[in-house]
This record gives sequence, structure tokens and C-alpha cells, in this order.
Amino acid sequence: MKAFLAAAAAVLALAATPALAQDSTADITFTFETGQPSGQIMVALYDSQSAYDGGGRPVRVERVSVTATSSVVDFADLPAGDYAMRAFHDLNGDGEMSRNPFGMPTEPFAFSNNARGNMGPAGWDRAHFTVAGDTAQTINLAQ
Repeated sequence: MKAFLAAAAAVLALAATPALAQDSTADITFTFETGQPSGQIMVALYDSQSAYDGGGRPVRVERVSVTATSSVVDFADLPAGDYAMRAFHDLNGDGEMSRNPFGMPTEPFAFSNNARGNMGPAGWDRAHFTVAGDTAQTINLAQ
């Protein structure tokens, strides 16, 4: 009888394991508030400071057409951890952030947490956030 109960407990423990694995992912939703319903929003999501700072690739990228004054981008099934996002509103649709002759962006841009940089892009310390479950942020991309 003890052997049967031990075997039954082991089977129940194994059956519960996949459910725990499924619960370990989360969705991140960004709602972008834009000043005008034109162009597209280019979004890059990073899962490490080194990648965010230019030493690697984003874990996900998305491009969404802007047809209203707000647009939503969802990143589904991400593992728990730290993330940071960079985005810009590509008003002219050329797929690149337009800049003036001094290198300053001329199209709206934003970072997660609505973080602001000082003489450059917002750093990881201001832009990163921890994901332990579904997460949502509203980001201001209006100029």
C-alpha cells in the first residue's frame, strides 16, 4: 500500500510540473500615445543591459502601423526577468529614425517606463522593469 501511495504521489507531482512551466511566461503590452495617426511605430525589446546598451540584439522587435492616436504592441510568452524597450514613431515610413545634421532625432522616440535620457538615450537603469506576470505600460510618443 505504501508503494502504491508513493507511486501515485510521484505521478501527481510529474503531472503538475508542466502546469508550472506554462505559468512562468508573461505578456508585455505597450500602449503608445502618438500625436498623429500616421507612419509606424518601431519597437525593440531587450532582456539584458548589454544588449540594450548596443552590445546585442533585441529579444523581440515589432512594427505597427499607426492609424489612430494610440497603438498597442503585445509581446507574448516571455520568460520572467528584466526587460527594457526602445521605440520611435517613424512618421515618414522610411524604416529609420530621421535625424538633423547634428545627429539629433527629428521623429518622436521613447523608452519603457517613459524614461528620459540626459544628453542621449535613457539608460538601462531608468528604462528596465521586472516582469513576473503580465505587464502593461502606456508610453508617450507625442512630440
